[in-house]
Amino acid sequence: MIVTRELLPGSMISENQLADELNCGRTPIREALQRLKLEGFIEIHPRRGALVTPVDVMRQLELLEVRRPLEDLVARLAAERATPDERREMLRLADEITAAAERGDQRAYLSANRAIHDIRTKASRNAMLSRTMGLVLGLSRRFWYAYIQDTGSFTIAAALHNDILRAIAAGSAQDAAAHVTRLLDFLESLTRRAIERQL
Repeated sequence: MIVTRELLPGSMISENQLADELNCGRTPIREALQRLKLEGFIEIHPRRGALVTPVDVMRQLELLEVRRPLEDLVARLAAERATPDERREMLRLADEITAAAERGDQRAYLSANRAIHDIRTKASRNAMLSRTMGLVLGLSRRFWYAYIQDTGSFTIAAALHNDILRAIAAGSAQDAAAHVTRLLDFLESLTRRAIERQL
């Protein structure tokens, strides 16, 4: 809800309200809020509730610095370790994200994007890498939901993801890593443009 901006940056949320809305007890809500605090999605204010933190564009640049070597490693390991079923699913997702971009369907695009990252990290067969990428990608996803409407870059991003997936599916670690570099260069250029718009 925070990533998709159902809970807007700067808004206050309460345990009781979330428990009612999500139809669950306060204990799991409290535990989830503590985790979100550790991950930087919220700030907890005693007796007031939780504040959804703003999307920080400068922080996105820092995330991209961390993401570069991790994404490179994920792509290389996935190219070597993916199962035949995972490779087939990657090719299907390559088509899905491309079609979503061509339709201009933001929700379908972002859903496919998440599935792509999930299958790539799973195919790396490295649990520590998967956990680390989960945090980094969750924070990055917030930026995309906040700024992708302004970029008109669905088609370019989809083509870049498509190239990565096809290289992994073909078992080419070197090509997959090269395509990851192009994707991250593109994401960095979008982030820098967002910073320029704020100045």
